[in-house]
Amino acid sequence: MNEEMMTSEERNASPSATAQDRGKGLFYVHTLGCQMNVHDSERIAGVLEADGYVPATQEQMDAQDVDLIVLNTCAVRENAAERMYGTVGLWYRIKQERPNLQIAVGGCMAQLDRERICRKAPWVSAVFGTKNIGDLPALLDQNRLTGEPQVKVNDNLTMFPSDLPVDRASKISNWVSISVGCNNTCTFCIVPTTRGKEHDRRPGDVLAEVQRCVDNGAKEVTLLGQNVNSYGYGIGDRFAFSKLLRACGSIEGLERVRFTSPHPAAFTDDVIAAMAETPNVMHQLHFPLQSGSDRVLRAMRRSYRTSKFLTILDKIRAAMPDAQISTDIIVGFPGETEEDFQATLDVVEQARFASAFTFIYSPRPGTPAAAMEQIDHDVVQERFERLVALQERITAENLATFEGRDVEVMITGSGRKDDNTHRVTGRERTGQLVHIGVPEGFDTPQVGDFVTATVTHAGRHNLIADPDPSAGQTFSIRH
Repeated sequence: MNEEMMTSEERNASPSATAQDRGKGLFYVHTLGCQMNVHDSERIAGVLEADGYVPATQEQMDAQDVDLIVLNTCAVRENAAERMYGTVGLWYRIKQERPNLQIAVGGCMAQLDRERICRKAPWVSAVFGTKNIGDLPALLDQNRLTGEPQVKVNDNLTMFPSDLPVDRASKISNWVSISVGCNNTCTFCIVPTTRGKEHDRRPGDVLAEVQRCVDNGAKEVTLLGQNVNSYGYGIGDRFAFSKLLRACGSIEGLERVRFTSPHPAAFTDDVIAAMAETPNVMHQLHFPLQSGSDRVLRAMRRSYRTSKFLTILDKIRAAMPDAQISTDIIVGFPGETEEDFQATLDVVEQARFASAFTFIYSPRPGTPAAAMEQIDHDVVQERFERLVALQERITAENLATFEGRDVEVMITGSGRKDDNTHRVTGRERTGQLVHIGVPEGFDTPQVGDFVTATVTHAGRHNLIADPDPSAGQTFSIRH
């Protein structure tokens, strides 16, 4: 009987039969939060595999047949702690049935609440900070020996996570971190506390990692940082980021380069020029506004005002008319008046963002804004709904402009509904999600292929391309 045919009880009853397949144990990493957390989870997986652990299959996870579960946490939202304790509480039920199961908690909440986690969830085996990913295997070993929770949380960076082994979730689209930490002091943000001051990687190290990604089959990389366009400021080179973008343009086989997220205050003309002039740098930009009120921006300690923000947008669109620009907006920041909120609506209408990540303000303990006078929830909720309705309209109007146009899409797989519709899924060059129907008689594109197709319909948040070549519409595949 092979392992796939065994029940979880049979596997547990005969560990020697499957010990080689399980290594030091089957593990699963559950990720909450931003792209940086997603990339950190790839490093967590890489470190565990290098130590002899084996990633669990989806079937094994569904059957709760795992030996180690790692929760990589986020601390940005108010309910982050509730989500963390709720999740590890659910996992405790699994541990009651599988006493040898180890549970580890890492990431930003671990950096903040290290001692509280051990008090409230004593069944947790290991707690490790954002700068301690490489220490996880040793913490787990020590927990097995002592039965006591093991904690290691450093406040100072001694090693870039990028120097650790990695198990990338996608083979064709990779994350590459160019910096960690943040030097800004936004009053609503906990990131400088959890991630520390900004530290930049050497350009040569970044480019070497990008080259390794391409050598291993990646066709797209996304450069990551809490504030990518301040890259190099610490060493006095304010052009370092634009130089890095241009250097990526000379890497053979690298089809697409993206980056996230820049800070408007540091978005300079040389970066715009590098984006416009480097063929493999995509004209996609996440540009966080946060508020359209200068008074609120000042209270947030955002070091720009709306006039500067809109001036930069004008420059970007002059250089790249096809640029798709998304943003972040916080509704209900302490002290926000109806006049302030109307200013946000006015800027959103003028900026014409392709999409927006909109958030109701939630106080994070330890941030200056948490001590400010909060706004009534019903008032904030009503404003939030107005903003969402406005952005939904703008998004729909923007997507409609793609109808009838040919777009080049890098295939990443199938969407949730694509199996029923026989479509494949990917993103076109400016980042829009596209579902493509394969015309009868044509080969089905594979992951990593590039398909040029005519957009036939704009959905609410994506594009549909069901081209009919007999009617002159386009469908072609490039491997």
